[in-house]
Amino acid sequence: MSETLLIVICLLAGLAAGALIVYFARPRAAEPDRTAELGLAQINARIDNMGTWLQTAHGQLQQAVNERLDAVSQNLGVSLQTTTNHTIENLQKLNERLAVIDGAQKNISELATQVTSQVGSLTSILANKQSRGAFGQGQLEAIVADVLPKGAYEFQYTLKNKSRPDCAIFMPESGPLIIDAKFPLEAMTAFRDAATDEDRKQAVARVRQDIGKHISDIADKYLIPGETQDIALMFIPSESIYADLHERFDDLVQRAQRARVMIVSPTLMVMAIQVIKQVRKDAQMREAADQIRHEVGHMMKDVGLLSDRVRKLQSHFGQTSKDIEDILISSGKIEKRANKIEELDFDGGVPDAQILPGPGTRRLEAGE
Repeated sequence: MSETLLIVICLLAGLAAGALIVYFARPRAAEPDRTAELGLAQINARIDNMGTWLQTAHGQLQQAVNERLDAVSQNLGVSLQTTTNHTIENLQKLNERLAVIDGAQKNISELATQVTSQVGSLTSILANKQSRGAFGQGQLEAIVADVLPKGAYEFQYTLKNKSRPDCAIFMPESGPLIIDAKFPLEAMTAFRDAATDEDRKQAVARVRQDIGKHISDIADKYLIPGETQDIALMFIPSESIYADLHERFDDLVQRAQRARVMIVSPTLMVMAIQVIKQVRKDAQMREAADQIRHEVGHMMKDVGLLSDRVRKLQSHFGQTSKDIEDILISSGKIEKRANKIEELDFDGGVPDAQILPGPGTRRLEAGE
């Protein structure tokens, strides 16, 4: 019997006992004293029995309820302990992850500080004309030195007019190619930072003036007939500035082309240096063409001598082969005569015709 069914039965029994007590306790008509006494005695006995049964049922019910409460309390305690352990474990993992996140946040903050510092340094470099020139010069030197061999270029090369360009690349059979890295950045910076139409208009005028003057200076100082190449390169150490210049100031680009000054970005500079390297290699191959033809002539002469000597060796091999055949013929004849001598029978007498040559005897003719 389950505990729930037992509880229901006890409740029903209690309700039934209460109903019986109410029924028998109500007032009735007067009966003979004997019958009343017997009825009261039976009622009292029943009530005593019912009380005993109710007490027993109450004890069983209390015991069952206590056991159920103990089980529930035990299960609840185990569940709470398990939940507490899981919660503590999850909190520990969460603390570990938060520690990792704190470390990452710290690293990000340090990197942001470093980037800010580097951006400030770069800004200060680009803001100063001399520092900016050194920055562009360093980038140009890195590109040139990474592709061309030593001796193919020179930095701060001095021309006949005492000008000293940033870089001079020596071309074969002609003058050096001049490269300038001192780009006027202030005007472009003002153009980018312009907030109003008036500021932008002034910045545009300044860009045209500064860059136009720089193009003229390069053409006047570095394009020397008979000494340098017919064109010069103006190096811009920034792809974005190069793109802005071509997009918004096409007239300046065309003006530079008419002045034979080519504006190049870092990417175009790498390509130009690669082309120059190939041109130098082709020139070196042309310079070495005469020497190559001379060496090929000697090689062909040596090949002819080798062919004559091989033919002579072939004739020697032919004569040697004929001599070997004659030797083999003679050895065959000797072998035949040795076989004839081996077949002689000395016990039965030897015919006179087969007696070997001796004193007073006839020699056997060749082939007998």
